[in-house]
Amino acid sequence: MGEAQTRDGTSILFLINSLAYGGAETQLVRVATRLKRRGWDVKVVTLIPPTAYVDELEQESIPVTTLGMRRKIPDPRAILRLARMVRLWKPDIVHSHMVHANLLARVTRLFAPVPVLISSARSIIEGSRLREVLYRLTDPLCDMTTHVCRAGAERYVKTGIVPAHKIRHIPNGIDTDLFRPDGEMRARWRCELGVSEAFVWLAVGRFEIPKDYPNLLTAYARVVQSHPHSLLLLAGDGPLRNEMEGIVCSLGIQHRVRFLGVRRDVLQLMNAADAYVMSSSREGLPNVLLEAHATGLPVVATDVGGNREIVRDGESGFIVPSRNPDALARAMQHLMSMSERERSQMGAVGRQHIIENYSMEHVVQQWENLYRELLSRKGVQSAPEP
Repeated sequence: MGEAQTRDGTSILFLINSLAYGGAETQLVRVATRLKRRGWDVKVVTLIPPTAYVDELEQESIPVTTLGMRRKIPDPRAILRLARMVRLWKPDIVHSHMVHANLLARVTRLFAPVPVLISSARSIIEGSRLREVLYRLTDPLCDMTTHVCRAGAERYVKTGIVPAHKIRHIPNGIDTDLFRPDGEMRARWRCELGVSEAFVWLAVGRFEIPKDYPNLLTAYARVVQSHPHSLLLLAGDGPLRNEMEGIVCSLGIQHRVRFLGVRRDVLQLMNAADAYVMSSSREGLPNVLLEAHATGLPVVATDVGGNREIVRDGESGFIVPSRNPDALARAMQHLMSMSERERSQMGAVGRQHIIENYSMEHVVQQWENLYRELLSRKGVQSAPEP
């Protein structure tokens, strides 16, 4: 992995479960590349072999290494592998993301000391009760826990997972120069998709239980009854896709729903759409809502995780109860009944909210401030400010 003594900037080892086209992974890549450009020495280590973003990171001179674990198969040897990497490279900071990587990094610190260890959580509920117990037991091995949404940070303190003085809220960030309204792109892609005359709803995400696509499809079947010329675009893939395709057929809306698969052109899809919809039963702080609002789309989303922190209910979109297709359908119908000017104003309010609170440069600066604060406590000199 190279000798640590040759580096000039402060070194950060990012640890994450894997690299794929998901929200946590995308956020890590965005932050890592900007930190590299600001003079930090960055490496990325994954628990299981990566399936995305390796080329993008290596083009930025950020090496990617894997511990070679297999999905859902515990492997204690990963502790020894990570410990060897830490002892060899001697990072100033180990910054882990997601529950499995967080727990692994904490245990590894017993075998390979590191000046600063930060654990970043993304979900309000991390799954089983055991995971939360393990978080609580291993907290002394961590210098700081961060959470992407305020609601998550508050719950972690309330339930005793993390003491209040050891948790910070640092949200996801979005490139608001990239994700922005583009009229020319909109016209071109609506023509490309053959949706010039339709009201287009967009949803992006993996077909997994927390996304609650049955909720969305049930709601949209009711929307089609009042707006038969609307269209729902679903971008993503996952283990439940075939089941969702079956639900679409059983509801008789197969001509109004398109399964687009995994897409690398989400920016273009956002511009082609008229509104964004999220039906999740569980979330952290979803990147796609940041992207949708930054692109000027009004949003209808369920009241889970940090969704309410992003969507200003009644101003930039509508927040509805989760697992309630009636409420979701009503909000979608209400948005569609508004004038184009009113929807555009909602989108503008949403974009301004993102620029002021979630721009990538703003978020990366928060990370740098936290890194320097924790390093200063340990007497470690950090990378110079640009």
